[in-house]
Amino acid sequence: MSDEDAELAAIRAKLRSDLMAQAESDRNEEPTVLAEPVEVADADFKQFIGEHDLVVVDCWAPWCGPCRIVGPIVDDLAHDMQGKVAFGKLNVDHNPGVSQAFGVASIPTLLVFKAGRLVDRLVGAMPKPQLRAAIERHLPRARGSPGPRRLPG
Repeated sequence: MSDEDAELAAIRAKLRSDLMAQAESDRNEEPTVLAEPVEVADADFKQFIGEHDLVVVDCWAPWCGPCRIVGPIVDDLAHDMQGKVAFGKLNVDHNPGVSQAFGVASIPTLLVFKAGRLVDRLVGAMPKPQLRAAIERHLPRARGSPGPRRLPG
């Protein structure tokens, strides 16, 4: 093996080692805890839903009356559920790509993603307790907590 080949092999080994170390570091990194919704756009949407285990994206527009009702509720839920759910807000007028990709035909629509996959869609204005309950269905259950009870019969 020539000196040049040995040098290239050493560079490749170093790059491979650095990449593996970075990948391991990325796996061990804790996701960012968000206490308020993040503005998301077509360009960063996939990255946002991929960074968190459970994500709720509020699809809205400034001219939409029901969206103005749901917006503060989403803000409250983001604060109340920080560390469990990441919330995003997507202005459908400025970001038609995501809206079209997920068939958002009415607003407000809340898209619920788990591990980057769409698992639920909540359409229309709802009171905070109803939205919270719909989102909490997607949270992992604590070990040892009882599931739903079945009535005998």
